[in-house]
Amino acid sequence: MSHSILSAANRVADVKEYYFAGKLREVAAMRDTGIDVISLGIGGPDLPPAPEVIETLQQSAGCACNHSYQTFNGLPELRRAFADWYQRYYGVSLDAEREIMPLIGSKEGILYLSMAYVNPGDVVLVPDPGYPTYTSASRLAGAEVMSYPLRQENDWLPDFQALESLDAVRERRVKIMWVNYPHMPTGAEGNVDLFNRLVAFGRRHGILIAHDNPYSFILKPGRGRPLSILSVEGAYDCCIEMNSLSKSHNMAGWRVAMMAGAEDVLKTVARVKSNVDSGQFKPVMEAAVVALTLGDGWYDSLNVRYRSRRVIAERIMNALGCRFDPRQRGMFLWGRIPDSEPSAEALADRLLHEKHIFLTPGFIFGKEGERYIRISLCASEENLERALLRLTE
Repeated sequence: MSHSILSAANRVADVKEYYFAGKLREVAAMRDTGIDVISLGIGGPDLPPAPEVIETLQQSAGCACNHSYQTFNGLPELRRAFADWYQRYYGVSLDAEREIMPLIGSKEGILYLSMAYVNPGDVVLVPDPGYPTYTSASRLAGAEVMSYPLRQENDWLPDFQALESLDAVRERRVKIMWVNYPHMPTGAEGNVDLFNRLVAFGRRHGILIAHDNPYSFILKPGRGRPLSILSVEGAYDCCIEMNSLSKSHNMAGWRVAMMAGAEDVLKTVARVKSNVDSGQFKPVMEAAVVALTLGDGWYDSLNVRYRSRRVIAERIMNALGCRFDPRQRGMFLWGRIPDSEPSAEALADRLLHEKHIFLTPGFIFGKEGERYIRISLCASEENLERALLRLTE
């Protein structure tokens, strides 16, 4: 085997391969040998977008004029559709020309925001447990990553007293604080009081509060309005929000998202983004415009499916002897493993190799997730029932 004479840049030394990349290779290898592995691990929707969204994509892709480069800030009609969507469902007024930036998926926004605002040595606060990309993107930007613990006894909300006591906060060395409610992986729901406290914290200490908000429509209770941190007074002084069509519209592979907030923040991010990408595929953007005009019936029908799946997922948790909070939202179910289990990773590996069920161990989301597992609702009722049967046989 030959070896490269090149050495990797220092910025990738502390960035590990995404957990799922390696685990999915293991699952694929098992399936190649004929093993029927039921995957309840990945959070990618298995349902299709609305038929009219797909039809728009097909029609637009058939036009010869729609295959050229696009601008990095997307179609004006896409930005207007995002603005209308936020006004209609979140009660937030956004200037489509100045306060919205379409993204090729939220991961792009996480990295670009980090590159635009973080200098090597700056501190970034990331939730523990939390989405691993907050950490990896911060490290790629050269940041000092500081985890702030979220714990079940505090309903998975930040401990503001502990945050105020951090030297990095008092010394104003923190550039960005990542937050995410409804929270992944715990399903904890945010509220107006939390968002008010986050805005006050960011303004007081000069911290950019970056709120990642892709789960607000999934298992939303009743006719209640989904929440945006931008609805809080003063949010534009210190907050940005990212949102996505991946979960709310079953368009994960389409890579359609957005960043919203103050014009000066988006202009700064644009200095990175405009030098990296050449815009999204125009037919995808035109289809996204249609998706954003869907009415309440779309979200209601989506949640009927997720509620049905959630019932079975709760039975799986009970079969495993795990405890969980029934108030959780989002497309996962988060549960604490029995004290008799050595670790969540050991439990997940045993289930994979003995029962051929793939679940996600909570340690990949941080130290506070080490005694938890996550079940994805992005699996059919049939597969969830099959997994339950394997556990109870």
